[in-house]
Amino acid sequence: MLDMPAPPAATADYAVVKRAIEFISTHWRDQPSIDEIAEQAGLSPSHFQHVFKRWAGLTPKAFLQAITIERARELLRDSATVLDAAYDVGLSGPSRLHDLFVTHEALTPGDYRRDDLTLRYGFHLSPFGESIVVAAPRGMAGLGFVDGNRESALADMARRWPRARFVRDDAATAPYARRVFDPAFWRPDTPLRVVMIGTDFEVRVWETLLCVPMGRATTYSDIARKIGKPKAARAVGAAVGRNPISFVVPCHRVLGRSGALTGYHWGLARKQAIIGWEAGQVGAA
Repeated sequence: MLDMPAPPAATADYAVVKRAIEFISTHWRDQPSIDEIAEQAGLSPSHFQHVFKRWAGLTPKAFLQAITIERARELLRDSATVLDAAYDVGLSGPSRLHDLFVTHEALTPGDYRRDDLTLRYGFHLSPFGESIVVAAPRGMAGLGFVDGNRESALADMARRWPRARFVRDDAATAPYARRVFDPAFWRPDTPLRVVMIGTDFEVRVWETLLCVPMGRATTYSDIARKIGKPKAARAVGAAVGRNPISFVVPCHRVLGRSGALTGYHWGLARKQAIIGWEAGQVGAA
């Protein structure tokens, strides 16, 4: 039996949270009460608050505060300086104490266009719904989320590496999923090894994203400045959107300069959920 990274309750909790977030996102002007949100989530108010706190580590009220534009602006405060500091101290520095510890390498375009590249994939539970994990021979290469059906999730990953051979192997990918989604395994002595498969420009953007610590955020223009392409914010946005290793390479921490939670490949509700969940992790540390 495979060792899953999250109990079934975590996935069930996320389904409730997702319904709540989607309702709040479309009715925030009405300032809905906890009772109204709970009704949309299909639970009693007391049960809803219990489930929400169990999943997020925050009360619904605190979670809502964590994903407001005002809070986002706080996360963006001095975002350029945060990136500079992260580069100075490295990924194992003090800014990473409440985050994943990651070591990475990049494959050249020539490497990932080879016909003999074999990628293994598996499906695993996570705090944000079912995930698909992709592993290359030297480390984790992909992480996405299953919305609708597994075939679509696999096709989304396969489009990124059209010449690779994909082999289903849940046993090979389960340790990566457990390492990513269980904070108990976020230790500097056992860093998560990831393999970045993309163009030189994309890899530089993704490496910069790895420098954004949990509980902070950055903007496309700040990333462009950091990689020495200050006028390439639009191209940076495209590279962020092509990030194949969701959550680990934290593209969810890129916001609009106004603090707006801009689009996310795996859905805006999930982006809001991840940001709120991370606020709970930082607060509990």
